[in-house]
Amino acid sequence: MIEKGLFYPPDPSSRGSCFLGGNLAESAGGPRAVKYGVTKEYVLNIEMVLPTGEIIWTGANVLKNSTGYNLTQLIVGSEGTLGVITKIVFKLLPHPKKNVVMLIPFFSTEKACEAVSAVFRAGIIPSAMEFMERDAIDWAIEYTDAQPPFIPTNGGDGTPQFPPSGGVRAVAAHLLVEVDGNDMDVMMKDVERITEVMEKHECDDILFADTEEQKQNLWHLRRSIGEAVKSHSIYKEEDTVVPRAELPKLLMGVKAIGKKYGFKSVCYGHAGDGNLHVNIIKGDVSDTQWNNEIPNKAIPEIFQLCVSLKGTLSGEHGIGWVQKKYMDIAFHPKVIELQKEIKKLFDPNGIMNPGKMFI
Repeated sequence: MIEKGLFYPPDPSSRGSCFLGGNLAESAGGPRAVKYGVTKEYVLNIEMVLPTGEIIWTGANVLKNSTGYNLTQLIVGSEGTLGVITKIVFKLLPHPKKNVVMLIPFFSTEKACEAVSAVFRAGIIPSAMEFMERDAIDWAIEYTDAQPPFIPTNGGDGTPQFPPSGGVRAVAAHLLVEVDGNDMDVMMKDVERITEVMEKHECDDILFADTEEQKQNLWHLRRSIGEAVKSHSIYKEEDTVVPRAELPKLLMGVKAIGKKYGFKSVCYGHAGDGNLHVNIIKGDVSDTQWNNEIPNKAIPEIFQLCVSLKGTLSGEHGIGWVQKKYMDIAFHPKVIELQKEIKKLFDPNGIMNPGKMFI
């Protein structure tokens, strides 16, 4: 739709391999959710086939609708458990014509996380703000065999050397920040204010993508992290989310839990909306510990931490098979009962994605 000056803002990292039906089923997010929101905010109406055979529309093709229960939003994020989506009516936005992309190295992961909420407190809303631990960006560079021109190498085998400025302190994490719009003067004022905030949080030299190719390379690197982690080790990924001001406590808590149970984690994600992907790496962890202690003790502790910070289990990946046994950490038993009753009402024979979401 860009040729018509419009765009669909949700920008999941799996674009290129995912489909719109799946996006709705998961209420997909992505890097630009921080400014534009997730899938559910752009769905006006859905045609769906019910498990009982009827074909219905869930809403109306209008921007405002207070007629009855909001079935459209119920279906978005229902993970295919309530029916089959066959048509979607979306709301589109005018496409911003310009953007600025910044890569900001930090000597401390905690300081990087603290800088995230500080940007918003300063009154700035970037179009994207992604957090990447050092291992995440290292593994992505190795996996893609790419070398962004603004991350220096040792001049030999292409291994990235940190920090970029050549100092003695090692870079621990990066923030990838994008500002978009149509007026470059206005955008550069936001960039200047972001720079001021970052410098107060002990960042290293801020790097700017000068060309469209450099911007695409940076985003390709970020989008490759998930696959890079998969190729590096057996892993368990948890999709945690907390209010962004609590992101430092979440990250430090995850690391403390890892130390307690003897596992390494690689974290990255959509820092601008408090969504942290926690990848627990098997490495030298024994099979017994991997199959028992980590899923039954360590992961529940991570989710309990999220809930204690006013967060929840999943920001955009849904519940599915993997997280369903942890639902009681986030919900009162009555809430789970209500959700099961909704499932039963739509799908009395239990034929839609059986076994997903609920034990």
